[in-house]
Parts: sequence; structure tokens; C-alpha cells
Amino acid sequence: MVGNLNRQNVVSQKLSEFFITIGGLSSFTFQFFKDLFRPPYDIAEIRKHMDELGVKTLPIVSITGFIIGLVLTMQSQPVMVRFGAEAFLPGMVGLSVVRELGPVITALIFAGRVSSGIGAELGSMRVTEQIDAMEVSAVDPFKFLVVTRVIACTMILPLLTVYVIFVAIIGGYLAVIITQDMNFVYYVNQVLDSIAFGDFVPGVVKTFVFGFIVGIVGSFKGFTADKGTEGVGKASTTSVVLASLLILLVDTVLVKITLLIWPT
Repeated sequence: MVGNLNRQNVVSQKLSEFFITIGGLSSFTFQFFKDLFRPPYDIAEIRKHMDELGVKTLPIVSITGFIIGLVLTMQSQPVMVRFGAEAFLPGMVGLSVVRELGPVITALIFAGRVSSGIGAELGSMRVTEQIDAMEVSAVDPFKFLVVTRVIACTMILPLLTVYVIFVAIIGGYLAVIITQDMNFVYYVNQVLDSIAFGDFVPGVVKTFVFGFIVGIVGSFKGFTADKGTEGVGKASTTSVVLASLLILLVDTVLVKITLLIWPT
């Protein structure tokens, strides 16, 4: 009886914390849009964050994209051969990567590296009172620290996604030539013939939303961190978990919307 009550209390506490977090994140997002179009515009700061958050993420997303294409092709090839449809293998790989695997996995990798980094960086600034010092110095810390990072994340993730799709298709070709003899030109033509405008655009466009989620969640967790170094670690960890969860939930909704707008 006591054990059941304790479990119920834990569940109630976790649900309460979740809804409090969502409420705080919603308020934080509203504040972002309120400050977004208010001058001054820190273009140099946005460019700097795009370099730090995007270019330095290239190695990990390159490896990830290559492995996605390689493994997907190697796993699918025996099944396609069984049904006598191995000629459709390049098109299947290209379509899978463009529509879903490329955007979502790139966003999750991006969240793991970037959201945690933003949470830890802003959390450190919060607990060491650097953000408070900026306010005293008449500098708007929200606009300078948060708005610039969120814009940079929103702009850089679609570019990374296009790059990952390209690398994944190259990885798929490597798997094809390992398992069967196929000309590169034929492989590319098959991929391009299978991908329509309604496949490529929705997959890339939704990464703007994913990038925004990564930036806003990491900034929210870091900007509101407390309890010293323990709070910094918690902000870094929870930002990855929350950003990844929101990406998957939002993707579920966006898939349905894009299928209604651009039916297959």
C-alpha cells in the first residue's frame, strides 16, 4: 500500500514537473518572438554561432549520414532481391533518406551536440552571474544570448540536412557496389527519378522547426539553470532529452501535415 502511494507520488511529481517545464518553455518561446524583430540585430553574433554550432558539427553528421545510407542499403538489398525488385533499391534508399531518415536523425544528432552545449554554456553563465552582470551593464542578455543562438540553429540545421542526405546517398552507392555491380550514373538517375518535389521540400522544410526546437530548448534550460554546477549538468542533460522528445513528437504531426499537402 505504501509502495503504491510512493509510486503514485513520484508519477504525480514527474507529471507536474513536465507540465511546469512545458509552461515555462512556452513563455520563453513567446519572449523570443517578442524580441526577434526588435533592434538591434546582432548579425555578426548569429554568423559566429552558425560557425560554432554548424561547421563544428560536420564531422559527426558526415559519419552518421554515410552510415545511414550504407546500413539502410545493406539491410534492404536482400529483401529487394527476394522479391525481384533490386533495381528499385537506389530509389527506395533515396526516398527513405530524403523524406524521413535524413531530417530526423540529423536533428537528433544536432540536438545531442548543440542543445547540450547551449544548455551548459548558458547555465554556466547563469550560475556564475554573468547574465546578471550583462543586465546591470544595460545589455539585454535574452536578445544577445538566446535570440542569436536560436536563429543560428534554425538556419544551420536545414543546410546540414541537405549535406547529410547527399552523404547518405553516397554511402548507399558504396553498399550497392559491394553487393552488386551497378553503374554510378544509373544509381544517381534512379535516385533522382524516385524523388519528387513533394518528397524533398517537406523533408528539408521541417528541419527549420527542428532547428528552432534545439535552439529554444537548450537556451531555455541554460537560461533558467540554478543550484550551481549541479544545475548546469542538469540543464545540459535535460535539454537533450526534451529537445529529442519534442523533435519526435513534432515530426509525427508534421509527417501527417506534409502528407496532406504533398500526397505521395
